[in-house]
Amino acid sequence: MVKVIKQPMKIEAAGSGGKIIEEYAGRVRTGTEELSVARMKSPGGWEEPGQRPEFTEYTLVLKGCLHVETQEKRYRVRAGEAIICHPGEWIRYSTPEAEGAEYIAICLPAFSADTVHRDESN
Repeated sequence: MVKVIKQPMKIEAAGSGGKIIEEYAGRVRTGTEELSVARMKSPGGWEEPGQRPEFTEYTLVLKGCLHVETQEKRYRVRAGEAIICHPGEWIRYSTPEAEGAEYIAICLPAFSADTVHRDESN
């Protein structure tokens, strides 16, 4: 059955504050466990704790620049670019540049606070 999602569900973001998460599909908005789709609006100066998720995360940057740090390298993912982070990989997201970023995150399976495994030190 086709379902139109007219508006997302806002979810509280981890990290230094100010980031807006709008989930269109996933555990919170639609009860979907297979995947989650969310739009993120992250202000300049935002950062979150590192994490070692159990899901694959596909991120498409729409505006600005998203910084993605792994144990091996740091990436700057700009508007029109995407990055894929695999399960078990340590990653940390931030938007230190003044303009912040807006991006779409798709997680397979769906994002869950129980499976993201955030660092406790931040």
